[in-house]
Amino acid sequence: MKYQKQDKKVLKEKLTAEQYNVTQENGTERPFQNEYWDETREGIYVDITTGEPLFVSTDKFESGCGWPSFSKPITKQLIDEKLDRTHGMTRVEVRSKTGDAHLGHVFNDVTSGQRWTSLLYQQCFLKFIPKAEMKEKGYGEYISLLEKDKK
Repeated sequence: MKYQKQDKKVLKEKLTAEQYNVTQENGTERPFQNEYWDETREGIYVDITTGEPLFVSTDKFESGCGWPSFSKPITKQLIDEKLDRTHGMTRVEVRSKTGDAHLGHVFNDVTSGQRWTSLLYQQCFLKFIPKAEMKEKGYGEYISLLEKDKK
């Protein structure tokens, strides 16, 4: 599949107001109020603005923050990291490379090392594709990533 950044006008029509606010205007969804924070099925998470795969369920972990948390993206080539000094903090903002969608922030955790957690990892930027649907939806090449912990 070829993934492309969508025009802002197209995104405004395609996304809900909240999804647009989060992905395009760096908004924040409330914790524990989203579709995927407690999703446990196997599958992949894709950028809602482009369909590009970003994370696999085997890299998801419970951080207690109320948003889906991932230890890493499928590949770092899919992600841009930018210094963010808003709200009186210094942190690293994470954006999808192709879609330039705001994904959230990387936080360092003393006990687990770097983690991909976010004020925004939720349905606003993600779409979950269950393993059973991956092949038919064009993501079959990523199924092997779900098998890595089972070997």
